[in-house]
Amino acid sequence: MSRIGSVVVWVVVAVAIGLARQAPAPAPPAPPPGSPGIFKSAAELAEVLRKAAPNAAGMTLSPVALNDQYRINLVHRSKAAGALTHPGNSELHYIVDGSGTVVTGGTIVRGQGAGDATIQGGESRRFAKGDVVVIPANSPHWYSAIDGSVTYLEVRWLAPAK
Repeated sequence: MSRIGSVVVWVVVAVAIGLARQAPAPAPPAPPPGSPGIFKSAAELAEVLRKAAPNAAGMTLSPVALNDQYRINLVHRSKAAGALTHPGNSELHYIVDGSGTVVTGGTIVRGQGAGDATIQGGESRRFAKGDVVVIPANSPHWYSAIDGSVTYLEVRWLAPAK
């Protein structure tokens, strides 16, 4: 192999290793049928939220169960964030505390910066403690206004293939 060929091979290997390190680890499998249930106390979940640093969108997570079939988190948001969608996943949000406005459906309109996408033509609803929002797979959703903060239980599961 020529010297140039060797250099090219090493560059390709280095890039592949770098990409492999950046790729997220696959989610662990869901517990098999008949397994014991998962239990997290309110105190445990609250402590994780208290210690977590919010991301750029002002969101913190307290994971309940994360696997290849579903993701369950207690989510706390201190500010509104951009609209988004989760391809292949349906979601249920149970509002534990707080209030604001959520927009679902419609079309995502990308803004100039990261996290400032909005929804055009969606349905806007006020929400408060105790409310439930069900978001079908691939549906845009957006907490467009938050009155102080909101905490919700997020249950995201794989939508059945059609």
